[in-house]
This record gives sequence, structure tokens and C-alpha cells, in this order.
Amino acid sequence: MNCIIIEDQPPAQRILKKYIENVDSLELKGVFSDAIQAMEFLKSETVHLIFLDIHLPKLSGIDFLKTMGNPPNIILTTAFSEYALESYEFNVVDYLLKPFSFQRFVKAVSKVSERKKIASTNKYDADSAQFRKEIYIKSGYEHIKIYIEDIQHITADSDYTEIVTETKKHLSNEPLRFWLENLPSNQFQRIHKSHIINAESIEKIVGNQVYLLGGFKLPIGRAYKEEFMKTILK
Repeated sequence: MNCIIIEDQPPAQRILKKYIENVDSLELKGVFSDAIQAMEFLKSETVHLIFLDIHLPKLSGIDFLKTMGNPPNIILTTAFSEYALESYEFNVVDYLLKPFSFQRFVKAVSKVSERKKIASTNKYDADSAQFRKEIYIKSGYEHIKIYIEDIQHITADSDYTEIVTETKKHLSNEPLRFWLENLPSNQFQRIHKSHIINAESIEKIVGNQVYLLGGFKLPIGRAYKEEFMKTILK
């Protein structure tokens, strides 16, 4: 996993770098003293995990999280415990209270792997050509079961996604890329930077608009139209 450190204290930076070096699954891509520098780096680089201090110059760790629509995995590192409850509103992986041991550090990193395992149970099995009939979404502190065949479309909206079924709408903390990775690609198509649709719910396509059962009408993005039409009409 590619990771970065956002930490303004050199001693804490050194400890984190040493711990990261001792975990084979982690590859350190950068160390930043403030979140503004890290934001510039993240515009062009893929990062799977961020070790983030809360008390930072210019922009706090919490405010940094608020600016990110679809953040990677976050492990907070701080000397202050009072932010723990607020931090979990941002779906952070873990909260490391300084000073923490290497054993505690490894435990936090292992939670990232556990998240990947949970996600993989929802993935399409190409070998058997079978897919789970239901999927669980995280909405706040709840996990809600949704039958995949009931999903009509999914829309990204700021820091969450809206999953629209035949009977109701659900808000999920998962980013749009989660649904692209965990729903069968032969059935669910991305038609816009903000929309994924269930091809089985299409009523008609008119110009750059898709009409779905239930009266929904969604735009087709220019960058997605050619691939979408090719897949639908093949």
C-alpha cells in the first residue's frame, strides 16, 4: 500500500517512518509537515493510506478530512484523545494516541487489510460468473442490507453516495469508486462522473439522457457515452 505521513513534528515523523519501514506491505511515498503540501501531492499521486496528525499548521487534520470528498484510508495520530469521537464521523480506520507502540501501529494497519477483505466478499466472481444477491452499505453507524437487483442508480453527492432502489433512497458513506469495484460491471454502468446506473432499469436513451424505470432521467457524460453505448448495444 502506498502511504504518506502528514505530521509537523520531526520526532513523530521519524517514529512513523521507522514503523513503516518495518512493515513489508507499506511503501512510504512522502512526508509532509502540513496538509496543504499533502493536498497538492494527492492531486497527482495515488495513495492508499494516510497517517494524519490532527494538530497541524495552516489546516488541522480534521479540517483536512472535511475538504476530501473520497479520502483514502486514514489512520489518525495525535496526542489528544478528545477528537476520537468526531474523527470517526469521517470513517477513519483507526485512532492512534501518542505515544503508541509498534504493536499498536501494526494493529491499526491490519484494519486496512480487514476492510479490503470485507469489500472483496462483495466482488464479482469472474470464475464462477456469480455475484452476491445482496450487499451491505455503511450509512452513518448502520450497515443496511440492499438487494443488488433492486438498485436503479447510484449518485455521488459531495461526501456520500445516494443509492436509489425501487422503493427508497439510502445515503452511504462509501465513495462512488466503491460501487464501481463491488458491483457486477456487466450490469452496472458508469454514464457520468457522478452517476452509475443499473442497465436492467433502462427504459430508453434519448440523445444524452437515460430514462430509467420509475421516472428518473440522468445525463450521459461526454467522456462516458462512447463506452456506455458500445456496452449497451453490443
